[in-house]
Amino acid sequence: MNNPTICAIATAPGGAIGIIRISGSEALTIADRIFRPVGSNAPLADRKPYTLAFGNIVNAENEVVDEVLVSIFHAPHSYTGENSVEISCHGSAYILQQVMFLLTQNGCIPAGPGEFTQRAFLNGKMDLSQAEAVADLISATNKATHDMALSQLKGHFSNELSDLRAHLLKLTSLLELELDFSDHEELEFADRSELYTLACDIHQRLASLARSFEVGNALKNGIPVAIVGKTNVGKSTLLNHLLHEEKAIVSDVHGTTRDFIEDTTIINGIQFRFVDTAGIRTTDDVVENIGIERTYQKLQEAKIVLWLIDQQPTEAEMEDIKERVADKKLIIVRNKIDKSTAHSTFNIQHSTFTTVDISAKYGTNIPVLEQLIVEAADIPQLSESDIVITSARHYSALLLADESLQRVIDSMDLGLSGDLLAEDLRIVIDHLAEITGEERITPQETLQNIFTHFCIGK
Repeated sequence: MNNPTICAIATAPGGAIGIIRISGSEALTIADRIFRPVGSNAPLADRKPYTLAFGNIVNAENEVVDEVLVSIFHAPHSYTGENSVEISCHGSAYILQQVMFLLTQNGCIPAGPGEFTQRAFLNGKMDLSQAEAVADLISATNKATHDMALSQLKGHFSNELSDLRAHLLKLTSLLELELDFSDHEELEFADRSELYTLACDIHQRLASLARSFEVGNALKNGIPVAIVGKTNVGKSTLLNHLLHEEKAIVSDVHGTTRDFIEDTTIINGIQFRFVDTAGIRTTDDVVENIGIERTYQKLQEAKIVLWLIDQQPTEAEMEDIKERVADKKLIIVRNKIDKSTAHSTFNIQHSTFTTVDISAKYGTNIPVLEQLIVEAADIPQLSESDIVITSARHYSALLLADESLQRVIDSMDLGLSGDLLAEDLRIVIDHLAEITGEERITPQETLQNIFTHFCIGK
């Protein structure tokens, strides 16, 4: 690819050090035009890769702009796979802009968003799923999202897909080989029992990857937790304690919160998205009723519900909350223990919900509640090698691939012909290729697979 040489500031503003990255065939040459090394006068292109050079950046009038360190990378052993240079200078916005100006004056063009990683993908340094992991790693806000992004960046997910693709390609090749010998109906290269067993195994692996999306999506975007209850039971006060800031207005006036308030915080390394909702009560206020309707909507979206009460609920209230949170984790939070200690455990049809006594006003037992929230999230302990899907795009492709594979299994149950099986297997491979950005399977690849693994008449 004959791409222009690009440059960009790679560090956030305000730091003591600023780094400018340059990538492209002319990266070393352009950097040489504005860099004056101290000591050796050897051009950057003649220096060993993975080394540093100390010197000055100078302008057209030979005036020193800054003292810098220059890191040298030779193609293809760089992040982008191209010749690359990283200039480490002082973090002054003026200095960084001056260096960028000099680079563009000498042949660079400013890089577009994500262009360095795009070039890494196009140059085969990473596949598409790994490129997406770079963005996830940069935006990681806690250990869980960091570990998931790092696992994907290291290629664990890509390797799993590559293994599945290799098995599917082998099956497809065998089935298409049968079609080439269709005039010999007695020939069957793809053992149907082996094919069925392998298809079922791959189906389980695809389903397992797809199921991990629920955990991955929750960890990436924050596990949704709704705080619900009547007016003036302390929901906003509790939200402020959980977020460790005065996010919501606290007042003794009923119906202060007329819309939901949402923000995230991290507990035990897991990100939670808390929503303080409008108090539930009967009212003629049109605006407040809209807020109550949104409360019920947020309750449906939540994975965990904190039902805040300050007195014994009625049977009707218990039945209503039970119906609304049938598929969720419910924690009954009995507030205002500083005023009353006459709380008891509530049982509904022999099922006991988790309960905790707190004082939102004084922060009593908030750490206990936080631990119960973490337990209710039921997030498995993840290691770096675990594969967890976090992208909706990957999830959609896995579902489509699994759907096509299920058709293969159903077709074998019905005894359908190999050409139909092969077509659905091709579709499975194509959907998996969408995740990594690989080319769709070609007849040439099928032929190569046949002649690599099988020998027909020598």
